[in-house]
Amino acid sequence: MSAIGSVAAQKIEAKPASWARIDAVLGLVVGLGGGMVQSFALGTPLMHGLVVGGLFGLGFGVFFGRRANSAGGGLIWGLAAAFLMWLVVPAGIQPLFSSGNPSMAALSDARDHFPLLVAYLVCLGMPVGLALGIRGGLRSSGAEPHFNWGRAIVAGGFAGLLAGFIFDRWMSAGDYFPLLSGLSELPSRASSLGLQFAIAVLMGVGFGLLFQRDVRNYGSCMGWGVGYAILWWFLGPLTIFPLLSRTPLDWSASNASNVFGALVGHILYGLILGISYATIDKIWVRLFIQSDPLNREAHGPGLRVLQSLSWGALAGFAGGAVSSPIMLQTGVLSKVVGLDTSLSTLHGLLVHLLVSSLIGMSFGLLFRNESSILGAGVAWGWLFGLIWWYLGPLTLLPLMLTGVCDWSTDAASALLPSLIGHLLFGAVTALVFLLFERRHNRWLLLDPRIAMREQRRLRPAGTPAPALWFLVLGLGVLLPILLG
Repeated sequence: MSAIGSVAAQKIEAKPASWARIDAVLGLVVGLGGGMVQSFALGTPLMHGLVVGGLFGLGFGVFFGRRANSAGGGLIWGLAAAFLMWLVVPAGIQPLFSSGNPSMAALSDARDHFPLLVAYLVCLGMPVGLALGIRGGLRSSGAEPHFNWGRAIVAGGFAGLLAGFIFDRWMSAGDYFPLLSGLSELPSRASSLGLQFAIAVLMGVGFGLLFQRDVRNYGSCMGWGVGYAILWWFLGPLTIFPLLSRTPLDWSASNASNVFGALVGHILYGLILGISYATIDKIWVRLFIQSDPLNREAHGPGLRVLQSLSWGALAGFAGGAVSSPIMLQTGVLSKVVGLDTSLSTLHGLLVHLLVSSLIGMSFGLLFRNESSILGAGVAWGWLFGLIWWYLGPLTLLPLMLTGVCDWSTDAASALLPSLIGHLLFGAVTALVFLLFERRHNRWLLLDPRIAMREQRRLRPAGTPAPALWFLVLGLGVLLPILLG
């Protein structure tokens, strides 16, 4: 029996080793292909592209192959790894050897190397991550939740329809079509509107196919939607649409600055798509999967909503109070009131705290049961604060005060100091909300029947969430600085 057991153990240990070797070889092959495409796109020596692509693919297969357990998860890990490689090598190590002021050289070199950032993401991170993610999904199909093609296509398609309708009604009133930036002008407004709507639906179907296994609740779905939309900004306006328009491919920072408004539009569409997909997917699960009448909740849905709203309001008030000095220093509070009087600061502070409580209520509805540890909760809070920086002072506040929003790089650069306040607001809001939630969950865990269900709500370890945080927060903060 011991001999049989030892042979079985050797077979079990041999499987991960063989998987790791296949991941490394697959990553190397796809990386070499991506490096070749990168060389052609940038006009660099072919050998340089092959070396960079091969090293990236091999390293990703060795270090991240086991984490790429789905197509969407592999995509997020691949993009995060490509972004990290760009930060470490072109934007990190090379400026150290430049003459002059190191900090100014770092910023200048980072702008000069912006084409490499696009190339790393589009030519290396995306194909390598997708290839290993698809392989990982096939390899772990027995351990992971069942992937339903119909659910992914239908839920994603309807989410794209709903998000496209909301986005088109909101953004296309002034004949501006952010999802079509980089494409040649179409002959009529109706054709532009129809094409943007079709692209929105296509993005929705792709979102469902990629991230069905990774998204859980409204908040995480919104985060995945933003990350997915940022990729589409690199892939569409900067790459595919210029090629379709038969114009030279331009990945420079100056050209990216010209389509920075489309980046904001993509981010806003991504969060609408994420929330829409989460809503429709939950309806699908409730109708076709969760049909057990004995699987009852400890509280009714109304009580859960009231708890989330009340905890979120208190958490948002705390976040607004902590971030108010930064908002006051950056002049955001006076802009909220729109009056230049001696009482404008006090009025602005009161309005800021009220708005913070309302935004905190939205955090409670979106991010409940998203994290079980404080670190993960703070990371979701940072992402939430970053999204509200794009949605609030860059979009909604100008619309309320002037009737138009300015998505130019100059406007984003002027609002960069307030970004720190939004990140701080998000972190404090998430931290306070998580303390309320953990206190309530400790009471629920006293009942073993409820404890198992509550544990299933929480996001397990090993998901692509850390890669998503790094990718969205890094690019969301860095791009306004580089392109401004």
